[in-house]
Amino acid sequence: MADVMSIVVASSNCSRVAEIEALLAEMPIEVLTTKDALGDAAPPVTLDGETFEANALKKAQAIASASMMLTLADAAGLEVDALGGRPGVRSARFAGEGATDAENNAELLRRLEEVDDSSRTARFRAAIAVVDPWNPAAPIVVEGRVEGRIARTVSGTGGFGYEPLFIVDDEGRTLAELSEDERNELSHRAKVLRELAPKLEELVNARIEEADAVINGSYAPPPSTRGGLG
Repeated sequence: MADVMSIVVASSNCSRVAEIEALLAEMPIEVLTTKDALGDAAPPVTLDGETFEANALKKAQAIASASMMLTLADAAGLEVDALGGRPGVRSARFAGEGATDAENNAELLRRLEEVDDSSRTARFRAAIAVVDPWNPAAPIVVEGRVEGRIARTVSGTGGFGYEPLFIVDDEGRTLAELSEDERNELSHRAKVLRELAPKLEELVNARIEEADAVINGSYAPPPSTRGGLG
């Protein structure tokens, strides 16, 4: 009998994978990284969509097609009102291609240097897509956000990306200053994963039941789900 199902988290960011794994810990799943599933054969994915949803879906489709495994991908970023919503979908490369978190944070602070505190409002936005390679026409896509403002200095060591600059609570703490439990309650990714959880659990349980039926020799897939991704 199948007890768990493997799911690929399409990310090379260890902190992001660990956060997602922790938030999905109650589900009957085994989280694999892209490298776990594909080694060095993972296809390159150019995230050129104009929305976080489009980028998450594109990444999930590519890795699901290559691995033929249930795949979860996320795309997240920061929108700063004083910058017209930038960096947005370019958050990871705000300071240039291959920029580090520290370089992106420094670029953000430079651009906001003359912006007063009341105008430093911003939001983290995240989208998560789940693609089943045996039923690719029915992906699960959810989106969420958390409001906050941009600090004037980096604070905290518990987060990554822009989290050391993103003030999220009334006490003036950044996401990176929160405990893991607090961050899992308040972060944009946590909010999206909570919305995703019942839909993903339903899909995983259905696939586990199908696996059991295959083992027992009683499973016949419906015509609409045969063939996987083209």
